[in-house]
Amino acid sequence: MRKYLAVMIGLVHLSSGVSAQNDTISLSAVEVVASPMSRNVSAVGEVQSLRREELKTLGIDNVADAVKRFAGVSVKDYGGIGGMKTVSIHNLGAHHTEVSYDGVTVSNTQAGQIDVGRYDTDNLETVALYVGDEDNLMLSARQYASAGVLAMQTERPRFDSGRRQSWRFRMLGGSFGLASPSMRWAALLGRNTVVSAYGKMTRADGNYPYILKNGQVRTHEHRSNTDIVAWNAEANLYHTFADGGRLDVKTSWYSSRRGLPGAVILYAHASEERMWDEDFLLQTLYNRRLSAASQLSLRAKYTRSWNRYQDRGSQYPEGIRTDVDRQHEYYLSATWGWNILDGLDFALAEDVSYNDLDNNVYINMNYDVPHPSRLTNVTAMVLKWRHGRMKVNGSMAYTYAAERVSVGEAPADKRRLAPSVAVNYRLLPEHQLYVRAQWKHSFRVPTFNDLYYRRLGNINLRPELAREYSMGLAWNVRPPFMRYVALTIDGYYNDVKDKIVAFPSTYVWRMVNYGKVEIMGMDMTLGAQADIMSGWNVKGTASATWQRAVDKTNKASQTYGNQLPYTPQWSGSGSVVLTTPWCEVGYTVVMQGSRYSMEQNKPEYKMAAFADHCLTVNRDLRWKKCKMHLQLKAANLTNAQYEIIQYYPMPGRQLSATVAIEL
Repeated sequence: MRKYLAVMIGLVHLSSGVSAQNDTISLSAVEVVASPMSRNVSAVGEVQSLRREELKTLGIDNVADAVKRFAGVSVKDYGGIGGMKTVSIHNLGAHHTEVSYDGVTVSNTQAGQIDVGRYDTDNLETVALYVGDEDNLMLSARQYASAGVLAMQTERPRFDSGRRQSWRFRMLGGSFGLASPSMRWAALLGRNTVVSAYGKMTRADGNYPYILKNGQVRTHEHRSNTDIVAWNAEANLYHTFADGGRLDVKTSWYSSRRGLPGAVILYAHASEERMWDEDFLLQTLYNRRLSAASQLSLRAKYTRSWNRYQDRGSQYPEGIRTDVDRQHEYYLSATWGWNILDGLDFALAEDVSYNDLDNNVYINMNYDVPHPSRLTNVTAMVLKWRHGRMKVNGSMAYTYAAERVSVGEAPADKRRLAPSVAVNYRLLPEHQLYVRAQWKHSFRVPTFNDLYYRRLGNINLRPELAREYSMGLAWNVRPPFMRYVALTIDGYYNDVKDKIVAFPSTYVWRMVNYGKVEIMGMDMTLGAQADIMSGWNVKGTASATWQRAVDKTNKASQTYGNQLPYTPQWSGSGSVVLTTPWCEVGYTVVMQGSRYSMEQNKPEYKMAAFADHCLTVNRDLRWKKCKMHLQLKAANLTNAQYEIIQYYPMPGRQLSATVAIEL
């Protein structure tokens, strides 16, 4: 693993870069080329991002695959196009990572985890990861209260001179029955209003081959029950008012039916689990500058989620089990920002949300239905100070959550303060060399599943508390013969107490506040870009993470001091893009070192290291006003068989082709 990382970082240092485009500004006939990395380097906390052109050139089709390229992030992937994919920052758990879509947070109160694999990148402008607080003052209170934010930003329509509408048609086809057509339309209505609509269908049978190992015996098998059919539709409206206010409205609908492939275990029956999902979203974001010194952001959202889970087997009295869940969320948020004086800004953010859950699980299991509902209020006060070469960000978030149930006893109200301080100092005035440090508290309220799910639920759970400490260096420079070289190194120490885990009691497992975890690590990123000759350039990125996350719950336990499951000490990724006058060639690799599948760090639970290589070839054509983009992609180029979650083999080599036409 260290050899792979060394080779990758060496390639990038010699040649490559980080972003798809550079920002060019003309000023008094002097051209200044600014690296897009400079914004990430000068931030008070860790920031990593991928832009639309990078996503397209490297053939990254969904957000989960994009996040795998970031340092300090672990993605749990259960394999195949329909497998669930969740994101965890610095091993704090997916519940501590806030996901935002066009500035409004996405949530799931029932499970507390967001499946980022369902979000495709075809309609996105950027995917960015923020550890701690952003430099942006006008965030929601939820974002200030979280350990980190994964932010997705929709591509805003752009129109060539004299045009008032645009069309884009895209067709993706590939191995294992993958077919995914999509369409995007945008129009300019008047001078101040733009609308867009996007639709996509994805289907795949997913029955990829794998090798089943049984001692010295190897048998060739095919994954089963891995099919998926998914539909996604989205509409956006962007309007600018005469007073300068800006209104963004988004509505989206997602529907899927899929097989849940289950674990590959010897002599076990193939999974017959099926899942149907349907999500509806309506959200608005309004921004307006009230005066020269103050501004206002308002957000509102309504979501409705429905899913049905079905399984067949003799273990059920009638041979079949069907669970249906319905969730609703009503969300309001406001952030007021005030420039107190030059270099000193203040913000007050307030979030209020109401969530409820209804299901038939308890009816099927002969339990009373609690019908839980939760009212959550988050308040954040923020100060951001800029003086000379120093930036200081501080925030204090207070969360209050109250629950009600129609049957049974309701849990106690939850209250918690979450402070945060971050400092960034530019060491040399003539060079972009920064030192930064951050201290932050975050926590997560128990989910509905933690509190009520069957016999496991425990209404006496306390919030899970995480404390984050980090310090790092960031450097951006323009050496001879190169556009830029950017380097970041951040070390961190986190600890989690009152960790919510399933723990065996006298007769059944229960959710309890039992765990304590200590996490120590280092994130490293490197990016560069060089012009070889006219029309030729090479750019790329490399990222690496070293992490030690150990159980500190009970000194008498056999797992005390052991590395947490699915946590490699070394992981990393890299990419190189060569641009020529005829085509662009992209190469990426994602790597993980050896790790353990269980709390006991024993040889029989050790999982082998892996490296997943991908190669893309891109060609852009243009005829009059028509643009065409062609791509050939080979994922898992070496056809390696590996697992991210044990007994869930990932697909081998996959070939795909993409044709996109813009009118």
